[in-house]
Amino acid sequence: MHEDLDALKLRHPSAQTFKFGDSPALCSALLSLVRSGRKVATCSALHEFQNGEPSPEIGRRDICLNWDGTPALVIETVELIHCRFDEVTEEMALAEGEDDNLDGWRAGHRAYFERNGGFSSDMPIVWERFVLIEDLAQE
Repeated sequence: MHEDLDALKLRHPSAQTFKFGDSPALCSALLSLVRSGRKVATCSALHEFQNGEPSPEIGRRDICLNWDGTPALVIETVELIHCRFDEVTEEMALAEGEDDNLDGWRAGHRAYFERNGGFSSDMPIVWERFVLIEDLAQE
């Protein structure tokens, strides 16, 4: 699969690679939501990008990886919003496709952020809307 990733990086030279979630099960579930069209957005704590992870950029295509590191999807960022966790709107939360309402999104993301570096309701986040460019499982 390394050749596949190398070939993808040749086709998308500015692409970064990343995994959704923080476990194999969550990664798989989130990739499925993207494939179904339900998940068209994601968010990250701003501190992740201050610790060396490349920030998303509008117009850049990125490669989403399966938990084992093999390529799963290619997405393109189409919108970025820098805001605090408590400023996320229901529309933004629903675009992430994981929950049926803002309260569910808040509970799930609070738990995620608590597991991954800390949480506060006023923590800065980067919210990203994307479009699916390639589903590599179908190739």
